[in-house]
Amino acid sequence: MTPQQIRGAINAANLESASQHGGGANAGYRYMYFSGRGPGTSSLIGTEFGQQASREVRNNISAMGLNPDNYIIGEGRYNLNAAITDANDSITNIRINDAIKERIDPIVSREKQYDSLSDQIRALTGERSGGGTVGPAGPAFNQALSQLSAGRNYGSSDLGSMLNFQVSDNQIVDDYNNSKLSSLNSVIERGNTQIAGIQERLNAANQLLAGLPAGDARRTSSEVFVKQLNDDLKSVTSAVTSAQDMQKNFTPITMDSPEGLREITSFRSFLQLPEERASQQLFQIDPDSYRTAVSLGRQYRDMATQPLEPTTTPETEQLRTTIEEEAMNQLRLGSTIGAEERRGYEQAIRGAQTARGNIFGLGPAVQEAAQIGAAGEQRKLARFGAAQQFLGSGETSGAARARDLLLREGIQQNRLGAAAGFIAGGPSIGNLAQARTAQQQGALQGYIQANQALPGGFNQQASTASNFYQTVDPGIPVALTGEFNKLYNTQSNYLANTYGAQVDALSRVAVANSTPNYLSAGADIFKGVGSLGGTAGIFACWVAREVYGADNPKWLEFREWMFTKASDNLRKFYLEYGERIAKSIRNKPKIKAIIRKWMDSKIG
Repeated sequence: MTPQQIRGAINAANLESASQHGGGANAGYRYMYFSGRGPGTSSLIGTEFGQQASREVRNNISAMGLNPDNYIIGEGRYNLNAAITDANDSITNIRINDAIKERIDPIVSREKQYDSLSDQIRALTGERSGGGTVGPAGPAFNQALSQLSAGRNYGSSDLGSMLNFQVSDNQIVDDYNNSKLSSLNSVIERGNTQIAGIQERLNAANQLLAGLPAGDARRTSSEVFVKQLNDDLKSVTSAVTSAQDMQKNFTPITMDSPEGLREITSFRSFLQLPEERASQQLFQIDPDSYRTAVSLGRQYRDMATQPLEPTTTPETEQLRTTIEEEAMNQLRLGSTIGAEERRGYEQAIRGAQTARGNIFGLGPAVQEAAQIGAAGEQRKLARFGAAQQFLGSGETSGAARARDLLLREGIQQNRLGAAAGFIAGGPSIGNLAQARTAQQQGALQGYIQANQALPGGFNQQASTASNFYQTVDPGIPVALTGEFNKLYNTQSNYLANTYGAQVDALSRVAVANSTPNYLSAGADIFKGVGSLGGTAGIFACWVAREVYGADNPKWLEFREWMFTKASDNLRKFYLEYGERIAKSIRNKPKIKAIIRKWMDSKIG
């Protein structure tokens, strides 16, 4: 309520004439009694006129903005004088408050204006009054520039999803050069855009700063923010200039340059499949057994790809050709009898005729011709019989070639089958690498599962998994020695069965229908490899081991921090690039000291 409204209510409550209180001679008397201002008798209580007067007093008190219940005397009577006093106090308080507000509001408005100017300046620098930052800043941009000299993120390259055999060295070098130039162009373009934005914000901040009075604490803090904008502008300008110099002086690497060779090696290492890395680990574990497996695989490859030599000798084929030519010559003679043989027949026939005295006339001549003709026919039949017998002997050139072809085809099929079995389940480098990769993944998965909180539990249960990060498990060398010993047994079986079957086939000159058991032990050679996963869960915390040393237990503490407290992004980066980072800092003690200090801060 306003003071005027309260004053009007007070004036109305002070009226006491009879005409102003409903008329009647006793109206003013009753009002005075129920307002606590005059005497009266209890006879007025409960009467219609008395109740009317009581309500009138109550309404007048309410009209002054007061609660009538606070002024009840009793029996419908009220202390009107006390209510009027409180109403006058209310008028005084309202007037005092209005006077204070009239003087304070301009000051408050001016302070709010100054606060607003200060907040606007702070916002232009990328900061908020409540904390936190928005928008890019100069130092952050310089960090992006410094990353150009850091190692590449091969995963962002178009070649990163390809396999080694699909990528040429020239493609790797070109990708590096294009990526470097593209990054420089991006830095320059973003930097120029940011310079324009910072300059615009700096101009606006200076205009706002002019509205703050000198000596005001908010002007002092705002000048700090404006200085930050100036520093950001200088920083980004310097970074863009550096990027432009790098772009101008950029020299593409080539395949023959040291930088190109390093880039090719690093990129191909990134493209390696897990099985490729596992095969390299197998070589480190036991180089001799690794070479044995490689040699065995090479022998199976040669056995499957090299052609078989003929199963006959030149001398045998020459003899066979001579026999065939003689048989053909005899067939060409037909019933012809040789001169010596004919002379023998003639002498024998003529001797017999002479002995019988039959030497005159045509008879002896006819008999001689008939007998010589019969002898020729007999010789012809004998020649055909001999030729037929040779054809049926299976020693002709055609039969020999068919037998040789069938024999070599059978041996070749056996060799192909043995090689296929070796590839499918034998101790090849590919199969050994796959087994080791599965073993490592299984150990890691088992470790993670064993360290997860049980369902419904409030804390993490004790791990029951083997320490897959151990460098050496005492059981591994023994198990690997036993498994690699089987390689030599497999090699012996291969040599004995392969060449034994071939020698036996050649000696019998029969169809090669036997199937040498080249892989009698091949199928089970490394069936025990899978069982190594539980005890050979080897996982090297590469960087920590390199920084602290294998004998310092702190690397185990850092490994525990990495797998339980580090962020997912950091853990993923560490697992993906840790091994390469450890190799690169092996001979750099200063970098190791910096990394060690950071690791110490994480493990306390």
